[in-house]
Amino acid sequence: MSRKVPTSTAGSKKAATMIYPEYFARFYDLIYHRVRDGVDNTFYLDRVRKTTGKVLEVGVGTGRLFVEALTNGADIYGIDISPAMIGIVTGKLDSNQKKRISRQNIIDFILPHKFSLILAPFRVFMHLTTKKEQLNALNNVYDHLSPGGEFIFDAFIPDLNLLLNGTSNVTDFDEEFEPGNRVKRTVTSRPDLLNQVLNITFTMEWNEGGKIFRKDWNTIMRYFFRFELEHLVERSEFRKYKILGDFEGNELDQSSREFIVVCKK
Repeated sequence: MSRKVPTSTAGSKKAATMIYPEYFARFYDLIYHRVRDGVDNTFYLDRVRKTTGKVLEVGVGTGRLFVEALTNGADIYGIDISPAMIGIVTGKLDSNQKKRISRQNIIDFILPHKFSLILAPFRVFMHLTTKKEQLNALNNVYDHLSPGGEFIFDAFIPDLNLLLNGTSNVTDFDEEFEPGNRVKRTVTSRPDLLNQVLNITFTMEWNEGGKIFRKDWNTIMRYFFRFELEHLVERSEFRKYKILGDFEGNELDQSSREFIVVCKK
């Protein structure tokens, strides 16, 4: 049965696709080993470990979670829309395991399997900027889950001060990537309150071969509020869900900084 998703002219600006450029993918593991490991990896890997059946990671990236899960025996598959990221993760896999990775989008991916667990870690869902994209993604995931299967994704809880003022050239990483050569990343965020998105510029600077390189990459992230997320999930095929407040599994409260959405088929 076909599903109809209501459309609106509001917020019709085309969303930037989350296709990481080659230079960003190159330094991804180095940067996120420091700024992300220890935040969410234990939560997601524990979920994978406790799952009987196939697992799918949406937005597999360079394999920050995927490779460890596969090494630990998980029957896990991965999709991503960025060729640069796929190139890195498949380079970490044995030849007989590379087929587990494919270039596809959460909105319309097609795989021959049903999964017991589907994950979209580290803000993947926030790169879906329209209601149509979000509902198509939820329903496509639902169709790929086995009965009783779970879909888990996360989003940050908006900081109202940052939404009003944004940020400008904040350095979140500045280290050597090899002896004598450094890479630095700065982040600028420009909020668009009407369309409820953050226009983000990542600036990468590094020195190599006696030269200095500088690249800017612009992307968009859609932020969510609690009841908006609840209404969104309730419009989808999912009928059971809960929203946690952190990666320790605690309930939402005034101190929460994360939405961890757990949907069950």
